[in-house]
Amino acid sequence: MKIKKFIKKNHLLLAFLLLICSLTLFMMLFLIRESDYFWHIKVGEYIFKKGILKKDIFSWYMRNKYWMSHEWLFEYFLYSLKHLFGNMHMLIYAFSCLLVLFLILFFSNKDKLTKNIPFSLLWITLSLILIIFIQARPHLLSFNFLALTIWFLYDLYQNENSKKIYLLPLVTILWANCHGGSSNLSYLFCLIFLIGGLFSFEFGKIRAKKMSKKQLHKYLLVMFMCMGCVCLNIHGIKMFLYPYQNMLDTVMVQNISEWKPTTLSEASHYPYFILLIIIVIILLVSKKKIELIDFLLLGIVVFLGLKSIRFWGYTYIVLSFVIFNYVEKRKIDNLSTLVIIVVSCMFLGMFIGNKQMIKTNINKKYLNDKIINIVKNQKPQRLYNMYNYGGELIYNNIDVFIDGRADLYSGNNYEDYLNLSYLKGDFVKIMDKYNFDYYLIDNTYPIYTYLKYNQDFDIVYKSKKVTLFKKRQSESDV
Repeated sequence: MKIKKFIKKNHLLLAFLLLICSLTLFMMLFLIRESDYFWHIKVGEYIFKKGILKKDIFSWYMRNKYWMSHEWLFEYFLYSLKHLFGNMHMLIYAFSCLLVLFLILFFSNKDKLTKNIPFSLLWITLSLILIIFIQARPHLLSFNFLALTIWFLYDLYQNENSKKIYLLPLVTILWANCHGGSSNLSYLFCLIFLIGGLFSFEFGKIRAKKMSKKQLHKYLLVMFMCMGCVCLNIHGIKMFLYPYQNMLDTVMVQNISEWKPTTLSEASHYPYFILLIIIVIILLVSKKKIELIDFLLLGIVVFLGLKSIRFWGYTYIVLSFVIFNYVEKRKIDNLSTLVIIVVSCMFLGMFIGNKQMIKTNINKKYLNDKIINIVKNQKPQRLYNMYNYGGELIYNNIDVFIDGRADLYSGNNYEDYLNLSYLKGDFVKIMDKYNFDYYLIDNTYPIYTYLKYNQDFDIVYKSKKVTLFKKRQSESDV
């Protein structure tokens, strides 16, 4: 009887939980094992067996050079999952991260979700914008750390006696060691809330509400605590500066796909613009004044999202704490629970009907076993490889010229790699500089055509997508 009463009383929230679980399963269909996964898992293996890395051991060119291993705890955690669960570890990691994220967003907003069921369904469905980020990488943990950060900060904004904010330094320590490159967001969002609480005014549709001294003191104290906590990692204060150094690195920002700006010229970017349009419409038609803190958060995350596609997820997460405050209340009818269950079943049905996609996606590789074995047998000393091949080569214990750790190579050989790949500048001089003995090339790049018709190079192996070239030894080499 107690169970029946509980279900009857909470049927709507239980339906939302069902929706969250089924949506998370559906999103697993888009889980991919992209190239960075391979070096992440290899680093995790090294840490698991020998200890934390601070110097590179995977690149023949950068060997023993200092490396900012700002994701070491994630890598250790991911490899531990693999050690325990085998090939299921990627699915377990991605599913758990997304489910926890949705639960954080759900429980921090559960009283508002029932205000307007159609909008809540729409907003939850818009979380599909996160599909492009479903990979076994540390940013999934950052999504959760960000959600906790905004939850704790808003809780204090709504209640000056809230103590949740004192958990933020602990979150920051974990963040700085799992994905240090984005851990500065913890104290930066503290600063945003602090600024938003300093003023009291109304200007058009914007309204600022001055916070109490107690609230402001808490924000200020926790902000400084978080700044200190960012430095509680194996690299110390260097981690504090690391994110800003990356953002100022124009070569890296302009050439790495996830750092590229959001643009209308890319059809795949349209979902983000749809999200922004819906948000703007809701805010404009709402009868409520827009709180300054909400306006500041909107401006910051939209700026970041337009600046780089890697911040799309941050936009959705932060605005999940904002948008429900401006949605008009709608009467809940008897069909609400049924509609949520039907939508949940749709997501669940799509997952069950296409679950083979998961196996296909997570087994995709740039390099097949044949080419890997050929490269191993050739025993190259100074291999030139494409950027996206680096992770798989590292995973197979082959020394690389470059891989997905762009921050390690930027300022060293990354720009030379780009110029040689696209035959820009004095690329022949670059080839002489490094004296490569083998070239593992994507057949769509200009360097492939150059090597193919150059008598100084022989083709060791060729497939539709990949070619391995060997440099002929000159008399001086012999």
